[in-house]
Amino acid sequence: MNRWEGIEAFVAVVRLGTFSRAAQSLKVSNSHVSRLVSQLEQTLGTPLLYRTTRQIRLTDGGAIYYEHCRSLLDGFGEAEAALNELQSQPQGRLAISCATTFGERYIAPLVNEFHCRYPQLDVRLHFTNRTVELIDEGFDIAIRMGVLKDSSLLARRLCQRREYVVGSPDYFQRLPTPHTLSELAHHNCLIGSRNSWLFRVDGQRREVRVSGNWRGNSGLALLDAACKGIGLAQLPDYYVETSMGQGDLIAVLDRYQFTDTAVWAVYPRHRQLSSKIRLLVDFLSSHLPGMITPARNTEQHSISD
Repeated sequence: MNRWEGIEAFVAVVRLGTFSRAAQSLKVSNSHVSRLVSQLEQTLGTPLLYRTTRQIRLTDGGAIYYEHCRSLLDGFGEAEAALNELQSQPQGRLAISCATTFGERYIAPLVNEFHCRYPQLDVRLHFTNRTVELIDEGFDIAIRMGVLKDSSLLARRLCQRREYVVGSPDYFQRLPTPHTLSELAHHNCLIGSRNSWLFRVDGQRREVRVSGNWRGNSGLALLDAACKGIGLAQLPDYYVETSMGQGDLIAVLDRYQFTDTAVWAVYPRHRQLSSKIRLLVDFLSSHLPGMITPARNTEQHSISD
């Protein structure tokens, strides 16, 4: 007997629960599968399965052997998939989630250009400011910003992201320019999606709780309120750099600016990354920094601090 045939039959029986289902999967007879598993047990000198008329259960030795054999067969399958990916163009459904404003302004044009290169892809772009559950909601990749939370997902830095505290010239005619974080308590701080602002003090991350008489869950609305002199706002670079360049907004507290945030591509952990995700991440990583700010690195790692 070819031992690999016996291993394949054994794993199929355990995965599918019956000899008949395993036989259908392997396109052989029930008796052939039973014979292969029996011969494998004889070769190993130990029983792998308890067989009754109603069910099949693993022996203690069978459970250990199954885990190792399953990993081996999965590895062979992934090796073949890797070769197929190398030889084939990316295709199939590619579902991407991204924050609305950033996605519409930067990600959508790049994804559209990527789609022009690979028109066989079925691209699904979903814009939301909610943090989606990639696996449960069927997304291949999400573009996220800021400081990532712990997760079993993988992430790759696409480009740097800076947070600015800004106010209009009109606002600073009415109130003094703040030079320390404690002075924020004397200012009307426009509140977006969070009640605290992020800074770096003596090399350490610090969150400062702020308050004011304006609150909204739209970055564009927050930007407009700051430009109209209603109060101070903390917003990322891609919102404020044009207004700052035109003199509509003035940045303050720059020495406390928190720069250790980024734009990330986040995707599920797979030992063999599909070509469509790999190529898209490479494409975004090479094009996005030039559209916003240079990335400091593009390392891949688990989302875990």
